[in-house]
Amino acid sequence: MAFCAEKVRRPLFKIYMKVLHINQSDIMGGAAIAGYRLHQALLNSGVDSRLFVAETNLDDPRIREIPQKRRTQDLLRNISDPLGLNFVNIVSTFLMPQDPFFQEAEIVNFHNIHRGYFNYLALPQLTKNKPGVFVLHDMWTFTGHCVYSYDCDRWKIGCGQCPYPETYPSINRDNTHVEWRLKQWLYQQSNLSVVSPSRWLIEQVQQSPLLQNLPLHHIPHGIDTEAYQPLDPEMCRAALGIPTHKKVLMFVADLLQDYRKGSDLLLEALSQLPDSLKVDTILLTLGLGSESFWSSCGLASINMGVVRNDRLKSVIYSAADLFVFATRADIFGLVLQESMACGTPMISFKIGGVPDLVRPGITGYLAEPENSQDLCQGIIYLLEDNTLRQQMSQHCRDIALNEYSLDKQAQRYLEVYNKILGIAPKLS
Repeated sequence: MAFCAEKVRRPLFKIYMKVLHINQSDIMGGAAIAGYRLHQALLNSGVDSRLFVAETNLDDPRIREIPQKRRTQDLLRNISDPLGLNFVNIVSTFLMPQDPFFQEAEIVNFHNIHRGYFNYLALPQLTKNKPGVFVLHDMWTFTGHCVYSYDCDRWKIGCGQCPYPETYPSINRDNTHVEWRLKQWLYQQSNLSVVSPSRWLIEQVQQSPLLQNLPLHHIPHGIDTEAYQPLDPEMCRAALGIPTHKKVLMFVADLLQDYRKGSDLLLEALSQLPDSLKVDTILLTLGLGSESFWSSCGLASINMGVVRNDRLKSVIYSAADLFVFATRADIFGLVLQESMACGTPMISFKIGGVPDLVRPGITGYLAEPENSQDLCQGIIYLLEDNTLRQQMSQHCRDIALNEYSLDKQAQRYLEVYNKILGIAPKLS
């Protein structure tokens, strides 16, 4: 299913409910992709779902770009940024209730609101007359500025003395305790329910003084299991020009300099592979990473570049023996879910929400965090055991179908929406 050629299945029933999703983009970025898949799942279930986003890439009447007062906001940013208070300069957010898209919605689904287009101080106003559902795509909602806190747990006590002021979204001055207090106040004034896609993030929210009193729901992201499905590996390799006798390791090579993505740990792990295995293995990468970067580890590589077509991505996943995800911090991992749906076993670190998808001995291998040698051992272990990989491949597909289908995701959200609106469920 390419983003440019989506087809919405005609629902077997009608649900007269209007849901508006607010996000940074329609399809660009992990949070955008997750939000768009939810949008599609709801449309398939008969919901009148629409997107109100900062950046549009699709020509769709259900998707509208949020108007911005850029000149005013740029001027205000000269005051807010030096104070270390991100996004409070975005005055356009307070005008959202005047837009027909917003006015017609019964429920507002907030997604990623920390990309410089949204002022979180407007949440009480936006949820005054209609309930909001906040889908967490990272930790920003309950920290003093960061999207991932790594080994810092000061978000549990009010932040301040931030050890990572340079992490996104970076701050010029440590006023994290002020942002934390602002969030605490506005959540108390807002009509919000919270949705977490992973069990790990549920545990973090329950420890947050900011969110622990809000209604909390666990709903994993959904994936189109028709677009992402296992295909014949030999045919996929032939189509991609990969020798059929090679072992194939796949990973996403975007943002090589991003500390969180763990490219340095992956490079260390690959460098430690035995020479005999390196000769028989090829790296298959997605994204903007250069082949020369990975050549230093002594393995041949093929870079597919940026791929947005879901069916082509399914071909790439199916051509791989293993998918490697060397993340240092993640709340779920959409690429892991894509790999799972295509029946490709996974290797990652035991971190964040990753264990929801990478289940040791069932769907893949979990290495100890920051341990590149353990990651290397996991790669060797699974590459050398064809029978185990085949078993894991079947488990991956079964779990994707049973736990992460779009229909199941839509049903879970509809149960939350119905409960919030106080109406009887309309699903049979």
